[in-house]
Amino acid sequence: MSGALKTVAVSLVKVANDIRWMASGPRCGIGEIRLPETQPGSSIMPGKVNPVISESLVQVCAQVIGNDSAITLGGLGGHFELNLMMPLIAHNLLQSIRLLSNAAHNFSLSCIQGVEADRQRCEEMIEKSLALATALTPKIGYDHAARVAQKAYENRKTIRQVALEEELFSKEELKHLLNPRSMTAPMKTAKKRK
Repeated sequence: MSGALKTVAVSLVKVANDIRWMASGPRCGIGEIRLPETQPGSSIMPGKVNPVISESLVQVCAQVIGNDSAITLGGLGGHFELNLMMPLIAHNLLQSIRLLSNAAHNFSLSCIQGVEADRQRCEEMIEKSLALATALTPKIGYDHAARVAQKAYENRKTIRQVALEEELFSKEELKHLLNPRSMTAPMKTAKKRK
């Protein structure tokens, strides 16, 4: 049972850290999502909102993982039909159940339910992505698309800007070619065929 709780804890750490990274900012991080402002302000950076609910979940998960190690060692205390470590095992197991259930519930209510996508930031990051050059490959070939991506990277420009400067396509053509929403359509169709 303790091993199962540890597995849940490891999974929750991954989720909590992904949420923290995706909300990192306010301007210099990934910033794809906004978290509820449960504790506005930061001790070292004025104006920043710390991801305290995610951070508290990570700490609880660390405790649950530590408890599992102690329970494992407790299992070594069994000799014949007696285990002198049973109080430690019971205490840590019950603590892990209580901590993890409370922390997961708090994470759901105080963080996950209030998460919002920062649509403007997401659009900005998509536009700056060099991966958009992939959409040009069928029209201009891999080598030329790679050169456009390299030039965009070196000059801190977008794929769209470089393609327009080099007069590879019109604005209207690029609007269609570099539309990330249209790029997912073939994948959806492929999934339906399966």
